[in-house]
Amino acid sequence: MFSLKQNVSLKPYNTFGIDVKANFFADIYTVDDLMKLFTNSAIEGKKLLILGGGSNMLFTEDFDGVVVKLSIPGISYTTQGDEIIVTAGAGVVWNDLVTFCVNNGFAGLENLTLIPGTVGASPIQNIGAYGVELKDVFLSCEAFEIATLKTKMFSFEDCKFGYRDSVFKNDLKGKYIITQVSFRLTKIANLQTHYGAITAELTNRNIITPNIADVSAVVAAIRVSKLPDPSTIGNAGSFFKNPVITEAQFQELIQKFPDIVNYPVQNGVKLAAGWLIEQCGFKGKVVGNTGTWKNQALVLVNHGNASGQEVYSFSEQIINSVHTKFGVTLEREVNIL
Repeated sequence: MFSLKQNVSLKPYNTFGIDVKANFFADIYTVDDLMKLFTNSAIEGKKLLILGGGSNMLFTEDFDGVVVKLSIPGISYTTQGDEIIVTAGAGVVWNDLVTFCVNNGFAGLENLTLIPGTVGASPIQNIGAYGVELKDVFLSCEAFEIATLKTKMFSFEDCKFGYRDSVFKNDLKGKYIITQVSFRLTKIANLQTHYGAITAELTNRNIITPNIADVSAVVAAIRVSKLPDPSTIGNAGSFFKNPVITEAQFQELIQKFPDIVNYPVQNGVKLAAGWLIEQCGFKGKVVGNTGTWKNQALVLVNHGNASGQEVYSFSEQIINSVHTKFGVTLEREVNIL
């Protein structure tokens, strides 16, 4: 039953565990719920925040507006030869979808195992890990247009995907709410195991010819070894994007730092933000109630009572330090609110 609540704590709804309040809060299970919400005069003119798993945001203050928590359920699929089209509701936990697909032998999502969040947020951020991005398997998504109260289908081309980017973060920000996403997967796996950590872990397990379940298990093991569990210690996963610099910039840097971790990409060279931060002495560092994770400097954590502003200020220290040492400006991957 749809209801609009007031003065709701968002601590259970963000993986950083920041205790702020929302003026209005609505839990959405159907498109009809969205219709009821946006025809409710109580929210007219109020700011909106669309919330999935709350895993990619940092609250620095109370939210004076309407938080829309997407809980739309359901996973379905159709097959045509070796191709499988899987459709999932926006509220489905991302890793539940990955597990469903791996267990059914549907290849394509295995490298994205254990990425936090929900299905509805995945196209917005163009989530990615270990050589695979959402855009590689994306078919289409359905979204609710707030202005017209109608749903619209978005194709791959419509979404204008970029590195951790899409049209929903730019031109259409705040105009649409993604309600479901469809993925084009396959029964014939084209495994992406070229990332060193995956290759090394497969070798450690004496797996010569891996399948998608092997890759998923290895990615899960790598992530668990590097990233803290939000239910144990508040965090939002990778706090910064891996910066992309020009080839000329890279050649200058590698002269000074021969061991700099890098990956060639289409428009330059991608650097490992975690490595840059670690070289500045931040790995495992604790400052007040916040700090970086002991096993991965790219992850900022809440040691129990950190405010969002405290975490934000600490991230500023990191950005300034990396820029001073390397001349590279880190960009936050986490949304700041």
